[in-house]
Order: sequence, then C-alpha cells, then structure tokens
Amino acid sequence: MSDGMTKIPVFDGHNDILSRLMREGREGAEERFLTGQTGVHIDLPRARQGGLAGGLCAVYVPSPGMALDADGDLPRVERQSALDQTVAQAALLRRIEARSDGKFTICTSVADIHTAMENGRFAAVFHIEGIEAAEPDLDLIHVLHAAGLRTLGPVWSRPNIFAHGVPFRFGHSPDIGPGLTDSGRALIRLCNQLKIMVDLSHMNDAGFWDIAKISDAPLVASHSNAFTICPHSRNVTDRQLDAIRDTGGLVGLNFGVKFLHPEGRADSSMDLSIMVRHVEYLVERLGIDHVALGSDFDGTLISNRIGDATGLPHLLGALRTAGFDDEALTKIAHANWLAVLKRTWGA
Repeated sequence: MSDGMTKIPVFDGHNDILSRLMREGREGAEERFLTGQTGVHIDLPRARQGGLAGGLCAVYVPSPGMALDADGDLPRVERQSALDQTVAQAALLRRIEARSDGKFTICTSVADIHTAMENGRFAAVFHIEGIEAAEPDLDLIHVLHAAGLRTLGPVWSRPNIFAHGVPFRFGHSPDIGPGLTDSGRALIRLCNQLKIMVDLSHMNDAGFWDIAKISDAPLVASHSNAFTICPHSRNVTDRQLDAIRDTGGLVGLNFGVKFLHPEGRADSSMDLSIMVRHVEYLVERLGIDHVALGSDFDGTLISNRIGDATGLPHLLGALRTAGFDDEALTKIAHANWLAVLKRTWGA
C-alpha cells in the first residue's frame, strides 16, 4: 500500500470493542486493549497500524440468549442487568483513557476529535447502542450525557420501552413492527435538546419515520448498508436514504458480510468489490458528503480481505482503484463524520 494511502486517517462510526472486552473478562480488559491481544478487530496497536484514528465506541448489552420469542423477536433485556452492564462498559472506556498515557482520549466535541487526531491520540466517542438501562423518566440520559455520552441508538435489534428494533431478516424490508412509544418520542426530543446524536441503525421502518418527523437534527445510520444491493432488514431503503440526504445526514458503511452480500451470505472470503459497490450506490443516492464508514468491528463477521483494523488501507485502496480520489477518500474516511457531528453537536 502506498504511503499516500496510509496517510488518510479513518474515523469510524461504530465498534463493539467494549462489550467484546467485557465478555472476555473484566480483569485486565483495558490493558488488553492498550497493549494488544489476539482475536479482536480493534486494539490500540492495530488501530495505529491501520490508520484508525478514532470512532464511536458502543456500549452494547447482549441479549440473554438468541432464541426468538413468540413474535419472532429477540428477548428483551432486564433493566437492572442493562444498567449494570452499561455502567461497567462506560467505566471501562474511562479506565482505558486513564491508563493510556495520553494515547486514548474521550471526545465530547468535534474540536476534541480534531485535537486528538492531530496529536496521534485515539479519538473515542461514548455511544450507546440500545438504551435498555433507562426508564421512562429519562433521568439516566442526563447523567450519561454529563459522563460524556454524545451519540445514542434507541434500540438494538429487539424491543424495549422506547421502540421495537428491527429483527435480523434477510429478504425482508425493515418494515417490521410498530414505531416509537410515547417514551421513545420523549427520548428523541431530549436527545435533540442535549445535542446527543440519534443513531437510526437497528431502527425498523416505522421507528425511522417517527424519528424523522420529530428530530431537528441530521438523520444518521452509523453502520448500515444499501437495501437495494443487499435486501436485509438491517439495511437502509432508497426512501430512507433520500430522507437522510435531505436532512444533511450520513450513512456509515457496515463491514458485516451478511449485510453486504447480495445473497446475504456469511462469507468471510467476500471480495472488497461488494463493499465498493455499496459505497458507489450510497454516494450516487446521497452525495459524496454523506457517506462514511461504520465498520461494526468486533460486532460482526467481516471479510478476511480486511481482517481487522490493520486492513483498513486495503478498503481505501479498493475505493481508490474504483475511481475515488484523495478528496473523496478523505471525506469517506473521516471528514464526513466530523462534519455531521458538528452539525449535530454544534461544536
């Protein structure tokens, strides 16, 4: 890979390293991230090698088993368990920062992200994917915002008190289930008030349009792909893409092969040309200023043509070969994320 390629830093819209580290054991989790470990997509050494300058670090609470309920949904998460796990993962994020010797910093503004990237520090943004830990009074949202929370997905792919969440179904549109509850509508209004970015990935169709009606911020799907190419319920339809474009929002390319492959295959040998095809389609529909990366590192199966964060230059190289120049690659790699966060956060 040429030097020119490796000099384009990546700010990524989604990773699940916090929950991955916790699943493998709380003891020494921060040290494993900082010094490196086998079998993960992201740690600090891998990030530096691959040019991953930062991204949205998700707090995610796994489902208690993957068996579907009578409605075909993944089971709900009990609130106290969700709260315990949310606090534990948020604390892990803080411990990583505290023990990083300045190599990792939690950012609450775009200015913070710029400063971190300029100084070679990993620019982490505290994100929550599925806010089962909160109650209808939303008091926890205020507390988490004070602790640095700046982006939030109301649901993962299961129901909670705020919305339904889109199940994982290949060959089915995201039009599955009801939209926001009254508590969900209050949550979106509070996120707008606090300038917390609302993430539409994992929303079903009804929830997407409920948020579009309520929110005064750009619509963002941090880690989703084009439904027209891969008809998976987790992907974004053309009508949704048009709404995202019209609000000055953004879609981050999900690296998960089952959300990319036109036949929904979990194919770890998938060629990067399929990822390029999604990017080209998204750019055609949204415009170059509204497409970015949302890898879903450590949360899904990705192509071994990338492998982990060290393989990011291979994707940028494939995009370059397809005709994307330095200006376009810079926008996709990081500039578009910083622009939409500034439009949302105001700083």
